[in-house]
Amino acid sequence: MTTELVNIALRKTERSRIEEVDFNNLPFGKHFSDHMFVADFVDGQWQNLQVVPFSEFTFSPALSSLHYGQSIFEGMKAYKNEAGEVLLFRPQENWKRMNESAKRMCMATIPEEVFMGGLEALLRIDADWVPNTPDSSLYIRPYMFGTDTYLGVAPSKTYRFCIFTCPVGAYYTKPPKLKVETEYIRSAPGGVGYAKCAGNYAGSMYPTLLAQQAGYDQLMWTDAVEHKYIEESGTMNIMFVIDGKLVTPATSDSILKGVTRDSIVQAVRSWGIEVEERKVSVQEVIEGIESGRLTEAFGAGTAVVVSPYSLIGFEGKDYMLNEVPAESSLAKRIFDYLSDVRTGKVEDTFGWMYKI
Repeated sequence: MTTELVNIALRKTERSRIEEVDFNNLPFGKHFSDHMFVADFVDGQWQNLQVVPFSEFTFSPALSSLHYGQSIFEGMKAYKNEAGEVLLFRPQENWKRMNESAKRMCMATIPEEVFMGGLEALLRIDADWVPNTPDSSLYIRPYMFGTDTYLGVAPSKTYRFCIFTCPVGAYYTKPPKLKVETEYIRSAPGGVGYAKCAGNYAGSMYPTLLAQQAGYDQLMWTDAVEHKYIEESGTMNIMFVIDGKLVTPATSDSILKGVTRDSIVQAVRSWGIEVEERKVSVQEVIEGIESGRLTEAFGAGTAVVVSPYSLIGFEGKDYMLNEVPAESSLAKRIFDYLSDVRTGKVEDTFGWMYKI
């Protein structure tokens, strides 16, 4: 699907802000590109598709999504290859997942031609904002929220869909410290844990703050029933190397089906390394660290790609993870491979990349 299949109006900014950005120093989510794509769902159809200068929205205080939380989003990235072409990593997977979130939150779904057409139109006009410096990319934030103005608990009948972008560097500058969370929960069976809805992230902030005050960087979320099984880490899927195998919690209605997670599983299996997608208990991880059977633990997600952890705190004790030399680290191999695929340095054997 391309922009030729949908009618998208274009209004360019009068003055680009790109010269104000130091592309050698890109803090995550601080600098926003010149334009954004906007579309509205009104009278049962998507309309008013347009690329306009990045600017503020004005809404009524009675905006339904502010009161009742009908708000979802995605996270994805664009890269440049050596020829200067703009490449997207598996964007259709983000479109599919956004619609799964929309269905769970009782919101309008987005046709592929609207999602991909808006994405292409936006990236064509802001192509210069895609960095080509090491460990950098253009982060893309598609999101949607209810726009009815009333006070009553019911699904909105109107929605706004927007995509904006920001050039970013590395998310973490050093391996994070994890604390196993055994009191608060991120999600529960039958809930919305598999959806990228705003409330999931709001609910995680307080327990994360408590962990940070205790000296940790992020949480290792456990199941809502027993706090026995590991689900995610912070806002990422989590993976372990145990006895030479890649082990990761199986996805469910309480665990996000990460695009990066799925890509890693596919790649690692293609290398002949055994992958286990199953329940992973906290006890297994702690015993694995103590016995040396667990050699790596890392998060996987769009923002970080792959992020090794330095320690895991559980029941008042910190369990240090061994520093694996880069040349033998599976996390480093995965990171380098995905980075090379995304920038066109190695063959895209899986057909993941989408050229703008």
